[in-house]
Amino acid sequence: MGTDGDNQAETMSESAEVAVGPGAQPRLKVRFEQEVLPDLMERLGVKNRLTVPRLQKIVLNMGVGRATQDQKLLEDAQIVLASISGQKPVVTRARKSVAGFQLREGDAVGCKVTLRAGRMYDFLDRLISVVLPRIRDFQGLSPNSLDGHGGYTLGIREHIVFPETDPDAVSGTYGMDVTICTSAKSDPEALELLKLLGMPFRQ
Repeated sequence: MGTDGDNQAETMSESAEVAVGPGAQPRLKVRFEQEVLPDLMERLGVKNRLTVPRLQKIVLNMGVGRATQDQKLLEDAQIVLASISGQKPVVTRARKSVAGFQLREGDAVGCKVTLRAGRMYDFLDRLISVVLPRIRDFQGLSPNSLDGHGGYTLGIREHIVFPETDPDAVSGTYGMDVTICTSAKSDPEALELLKLLGMPFRQ
C-alpha cells in the first residue's frame, strides 16, 4: 500500500490507542454495551439483555507447514503472533501422521492465540479500523464464512498489514486465520452482531 495509506492507518491506530487508554474500557466494548446491544435487542425482538448475542473469544491461528523442516519458521511465526496479539502463542501439533507430507503425530505445525475480554475487543477494533483498510484492493468481507454455530473465520494473507509488527524482525511473510466466536445461535444473528460492531461485509 502507498505511503498515504500507511500514514492514514498509523493515524487511525494512534487514535484507537488514545481512545482505549490505560485502565479504560476498550472502546469497542463500550460501544457494544451502549449502542450495539440495545439495537440488537430491538432488531431480534429480545427483552432479556443476557440472551443477546455477544463476542466470546477470538482465535488467531498460524499454520506453518514447513516447520518440521525448519524450526526457525515456527519461531518467527510465534514472534509475529505475539506482537499482534500481546500474548504468548501456543504451539499447535499434528493430530495424526501423514506420510505424504513427512508429518508425524505430535510434530509442531503452527501456533495460535486465544483472545478474550478486553484484548478480544481491542484486537477486533484494530482489525476493523486499521488492518482491513491496509489490505491491498480490499473489497469487503464475505458474508458466507459463518459456520452455523456463531463463528466467523477470515484469512489474512500477510502479517505485515498489522502495523505493530516489525518487518525486520522476521524473514518472509506469514498468513493467519482469524476466527471470531460469538454466542449467536444462528448465522443471521451472528452476521447482524458483526455488522453492528463494524465488520465491513460485501453487499
